[in-house]
Amino acid sequence: MHYQTDILELYPSVAPTLLSNTRKLCDAARARGVSIYFAKIHFSPGYPEVSPLNRNGQGIRQLGLFVDDQISPELGRRDTEPLIIAHRASVFFGTDLQLRLSAQGIDHLLMVGIASTGVVLSSVAYASDADFRLFTVKDCCYDPDRVVHDHLFSTAFDSRTTVLSLADALSWLA
Repeated sequence: MHYQTDILELYPSVAPTLLSNTRKLCDAARARGVSIYFAKIHFSPGYPEVSPLNRNGQGIRQLGLFVDDQISPELGRRDTEPLIIAHRASVFFGTDLQLRLSAQGIDHLLMVGIASTGVVLSSVAYASDADFRLFTVKDCCYDPDRVVHDHLFSTAFDSRTTVLSLADALSWLA
């Protein structure tokens, strides 16, 4: 979730490791025949999707992000792998993701994303309430606030998902 060029450019010191870890995870999922869905936050020029009441959206608008970026090519997204376009932090809010997953009989989700306090938190909360069986891969998630990131994984994520290391996730997919 939100593994896109504008976001990764904000974190150049950790981007190579995150991309390498997540590519390994994607490749293992592909080898096992597991469906991969990509999600990105995106806005039209002028940000017509951003309400003046949405503080997060106003901050994005001021930064001028998420209009012309793309899913990070390092992940090797295939044309057959759906791209979910979200206009809010959650990949579920205002999208057809839940409908797509249900139509495919998918009830287990292995979730990764940037940032833990944004897309991961909001999407895990929704997916948990929607009764998906959830797994998060800590080594493929990032937040610039390391203390909050670690706290989320030991509290909110641990109570709603099975938290995995990359090694555990790769072993599970083998």
